[in-house]
Amino acid sequence: MPVQFQILIFAGIAAVVLFQLYNVLGKRVGRQPQEDAKAPLPAPVESPAIRPALDAQTLAAISGLRARDPQFDPQKFLDGARQAYETIVRGYASGDRTALKPLLAPAVMESFEHGIAARETRGETEQVEFLHAPRADLESATAEGDKAIAKVRFLSELRSQIQPPVEEATPGAPAEPRIEERRTAEHWTFERTLGAADPNWVLARVEPATA
Repeated sequence: MPVQFQILIFAGIAAVVLFQLYNVLGKRVGRQPQEDAKAPLPAPVESPAIRPALDAQTLAAISGLRARDPQFDPQKFLDGARQAYETIVRGYASGDRTALKPLLAPAVMESFEHGIAARETRGETEQVEFLHAPRADLESATAEGDKAIAKVRFLSELRSQIQPPVEEATPGAPAEPRIEERRTAEHWTFERTLGAADPNWVLARVEPATA
């Protein structure tokens, strides 16, 4: 057999073998890195917000208002009431009329104004701090006419630092502040007008409560 013919036969066999190898080795097995890069990421699964169920006592306490305002949320209300409580207590102690005015009904503002003015007449200043976060319990929420009315019982522990008048100071030394710690238990009644553009509540009444 001529040498040239043998070379052609071997070249043909080699081509067939190479083609078979390509079919086996040239195919990519499994997921390739570039495929992973192109694959869309799975969308995050968002768990629905879980809100605690209202107990029977709370449902009874707010039934009067819920009948008129089904969107009333007692937990959101209590969060806001607690913030208002702290702001009002600090504002009254420091005599901050600007902070107090939008949070108080006119009658309560007038009463607080008398207390602030009396302290200013005595020449005293006061600072208040909460020893613990105040406790707030919603005791009732109802509607009377066009007003929503909610009553909250607050328990708190306070420390007051009262600075006496300058004239009480010892010559050459500043007057020492008086430190008082006390526990308070009060019922605060908040009101707002149903259907009004302004959804904010104002403090309408303060009464003593049992600790």
